[in-house]
Amino acid sequence: ERSEAATERRLLAAIASDSGPAPRRAAGDPPAPIAALIEALLRYAAGEPVDFSDVPVDLAGIDPFRRAIYDAARKLGFGDTTTYGGLAAAAGHAGLARETGQALGRNPVPVVIPCHRIVAAGGKLGGFSAPGGATTKERLLAMEGVRVGPPPPAQVSFGF
Repeated sequence: ERSEAATERRLLAAIASDSGPAPRRAAGDPPAPIAALIEALLRYAAGEPVDFSDVPVDLAGIDPFRRAIYDAARKLGFGDTTTYGGLAAAAGHAGLARETGQALGRNPVPVVIPCHRIVAAGGKLGGFSAPGGATTKERLLAMEGVRVGPPPPAQVSFGF
């Protein structure tokens, strides 16, 4: 979000919608696993290749299809991409590219479940439901050294 207060409001609203009124907690140091994740996210934002595949994610209540899609996405490493159709096939659901895109649109933890690494067929970026949309997706991929889209004009002139 654009500010710490906006982030806190969004998180408290999400907690409230999942489990009734949001618990109030005094500001302070986060628990050790959360502090480690924050540190990893900061390293990632600085451009360091970070593997989030071992970060525990509670997927209770997530249907088996979405769980399979998320598990397959978590196997993509820093700078690796696949298409929605490719991810569907890797998850054991070949032919369900559209449904895979819908599942990724409901990803509860973008970056940790790296849905930004799934692109549309034909070299297109595809959608991204996290704040900032496709612009954020493109920036995350650029941080990982991935360029999506048509080749630069200089390459086009050489027939690439």
